[in-house]
Amino acid sequence: MNTIDVALICKALGDSNRLQIVQRLSGGEKCACKLLEDFKITQPTLSHHMKILCECGLVEVRKEGKWSHYSLSCETLAAFRRFIDGLSCARESLGCCQ
Repeated sequence: MNTIDVALICKALGDSNRLQIVQRLSGGEKCACKLLEDFKITQPTLSHHMKILCECGLVEVRKEGKWSHYSLSCETLAAFRRFIDGLSCARESLGCCQ
């Protein structure tokens, strides 16, 4: 996963509503109507959040009639997790500017 993709995911998750939506979707696919009930937001607001989550690749949409069903992209989530797992915290300074 390149840094542009990671940045888009981080930006998408920077909104608390979108972060909560992702948490809800971690339990499995949800219909937009269920998400609307869970969040007490308007349909246009939900559509805006879902568009951002889909554009960064974190969420996938499946259309069934007039309803949209959303789920997490396991592939994107796994790649994001590998990126995060590759980060480490160095305890010692390399000391170039003293």
